[in-house]
Amino acid sequence: MKSRFSLERVDWINTGFLLVISLLAVIAAPIYLWQHGMHGFLGGMFAFYCIATGMSITLGYHRLFSHLSFKARWPVRLLTLVFGACAFENSALNWVSDHRRHHKHTDHDDDPYDISQGFLWAHIGWILFKRLPAPPLDNVNDLRRDKLVMWQHRWDKAIALVVGLILPAVLGYYFAGGATGALGGFLIAGVLRVFVVQQCTFFINSLCHTIGNQPYSTRCSARDSFVMSLVTFGEGYHNYHHEFQHDYRNGVKPWNFDPTKWSIWLLSKVGLASDLRRVPDTKVLLAEMAEARRRADLELARLKEAGDHPLRDKALEAMNALSERLSANYHELEKAMADRVELSRKAIRKWSKETRETLNDLTALSRGREVSA
Repeated sequence: MKSRFSLERVDWINTGFLLVISLLAVIAAPIYLWQHGMHGFLGGMFAFYCIATGMSITLGYHRLFSHLSFKARWPVRLLTLVFGACAFENSALNWVSDHRRHHKHTDHDDDPYDISQGFLWAHIGWILFKRLPAPPLDNVNDLRRDKLVMWQHRWDKAIALVVGLILPAVLGYYFAGGATGALGGFLIAGVLRVFVVQQCTFFINSLCHTIGNQPYSTRCSARDSFVMSLVTFGEGYHNYHHEFQHDYRNGVKPWNFDPTKWSIWLLSKVGLASDLRRVPDTKVLLAEMAEARRRADLELARLKEAGDHPLRDKALEAMNALSERLSANYHELEKAMADRVELSRKAIRKWSKETRETLNDLTALSRGREVSA
């Protein structure tokens, strides 16, 4: 078997394109800004294209087409397909196929951006090297029946070039100072924006499988990262997403920063989206409790195996109390769900608060501090 890094596997088109885009973004764009400054129109166009293409990936490619987490009317689907193509991340059909395969085989060989192959592989390496033989598009039969998706699949490169690179240059020419504005439109709203949006997307595959919290499950490497949610329109809550992939929300908590979730909700209010899928609060809480119990059991086992220490017995006593509290709440909630008892929001909030407090106590205890009774 040939190494995945052999020359025969290099995707020269992707490699060449990403190399040129990266060099232009980190060298040519700063030189342009140094010499000409940031024209207000170019800055606004850069912001618009970042939001339009970034949200088209998160709302369109990801939550709408990959996970079918809601239904959208044709204007939403068309706009996300057009601006999604402008992110130069492949057609929606190919993107969705890779992403569905990632969820099905997370952290294993058939995962296209398998983090166990290394951070750089998950981030960008998988794009630079072909998989031989190429995996079939056998998991997107539903999208093959979508005429808009198939139209974009045929023309995504042309759409990306015209709308994503040429149009910003044309607009820059007319509204930002002729030839200098055209160059600025191409470099700032075109090239630099593509580089920024792509890197943010790539970090979900790499950073969000490396650094962050796992409050819902440790069955795979996916992690929640508030920082990444800030630059990916809410996609940073990756641990929740892998546990409940069909939920239209990634940031499930009211305080989570998830502009994509808010946008889908707003679209539903004006009749452009419908059938928003969401996991019941009780099921989310049950997952949090299960993960908290697992952590408590691991910490308890660690304490039992630890050598003699003046605080060992006290720590064991506190840990037992935490474990019992978690178990009691977990079984009570599990029974309520089995009996189909309708729980009030007040009760769910109470259990959620207790679980968070217990996790805080667990963290404090593991660091050698005293916890509340």
